[in-house]
Amino acid sequence: MYLASDNRYDKMVFAKCGRSGVKLPLVSLGLWQNFGSLDPLENQKKMLFRAFDLGITHIDLANNYGPVHGSAEENFGRIMKSDLAPYRDEMIISTKAGYGMWPGPYGDGGSRKYLISSLNASLKRMNVDYVDIFYHHRFDPDTPIEESAGALIDIVRQGKALYAGISNYGLEETKKIAAILKANNVPLFIHQLAYNMLHRAPETSGLLDHLYESGIGCICFSPLAQGLLTDKYLNGVEANSRASRDETLKRSRLTPELIGRLQALNAIAQKRGQSLAQMALSWVLRKNNVTSVLIGASKVEQIEDNIKVINRTEFNGEELSAIEEILKLY
Repeated sequence: MYLASDNRYDKMVFAKCGRSGVKLPLVSLGLWQNFGSLDPLENQKKMLFRAFDLGITHIDLANNYGPVHGSAEENFGRIMKSDLAPYRDEMIISTKAGYGMWPGPYGDGGSRKYLISSLNASLKRMNVDYVDIFYHHRFDPDTPIEESAGALIDIVRQGKALYAGISNYGLEETKKIAAILKANNVPLFIHQLAYNMLHRAPETSGLLDHLYESGIGCICFSPLAQGLLTDKYLNGVEANSRASRDETLKRSRLTPELIGRLQALNAIAQKRGQSLAQMALSWVLRKNNVTSVLIGASKVEQIEDNIKVINRTEFNGEELSAIEEILKLY
C-alpha cells in the first residue's frame, strides 16, 4: 500500500488558476502517453507515486487516452482504488471528451448526449464520484456552442465536476463559451491548449493574453513539442523515440534545419545550467498568463528532471533575445 511522502509539499510551487480560489502546481502530470493498456501497470504506479511525492497534485486524463481508448482512465482507476483513494481530497483530477471515443454518431463532438454520457463512463473507469475539472476537448463546429456550454453547466451543477474547462478552442470560440458559462454562474475555470517554443499560435493570436485578462486559468500541453524540445533529437531520430514510430510525431518534422535550431537552443540551455527540456518548460512558464505545464513521462527520472524548473522560470533579456532569434526562423 502506497504511503505518500510527508515532505510532498515542501518544494512544489503553486499558482492560482485564474481568479478562482484553486492553486495548481506549476508542473502537472498528463496521462496521454504511457498509461494505456500496452504499458506496464507497475511503471505507471511508480510514476504516479513519485509525482505525488514531489507535489504534483494535478493529474490530467481524457476519455480516449490509451491505447486503447479508455484504458488510461481504467488504469488510473485501478491505482486510485488500490493506493491513491486516501489522498483524493489532495488531488485535482481532470478528464475530457470531444474527440472520437466510440462508434456511431454519439461518440464524438460536442453534443449534450456525448459529453454527459462520456463523463458518466469516465467516472466509473476512474473509480471516483466526481472530477475536479471536466473539459470539452475541442470546439465542435457541428454542434451549437450553447449546447456544449449547457452540458458543462449541468455537469457542474450536478456535482459530477467541480469546474468547467475547454481545450483546443480558438480565441473567438473561447469568448463565446466563456460568456455563456458566466451568464449561468458557472465561470470558465481553465483553458488547456498546446503551447511551446515551436508552436506559438496561442500567443500570437492573443488567446494567452485574453485568458489572463479575463481571469481564466491556462494549462499548456505538449510544452516539449512531443519530445522535440528534448535531447532525444539533437543528433537526429533515435531508435524507439516517438518520431521513429512516425505516429503522433512525424519523422518528416525532423529536418536538418530544425535539428540545427534545436542544437542552438540546447547551447543556450547549457549556459543556463539546464537541459533543453528544462529550458523549454521554463520558457512556457516565463509569463504569469500560464498557470501550469502538463508533462508526460515514460519513466520516473523524467518527472524528477522536469520538476527542477519550478524555481527557474526567469530569463534575462539576452537569453530571450537569443531564443527569439532562433525561433523566428522556425
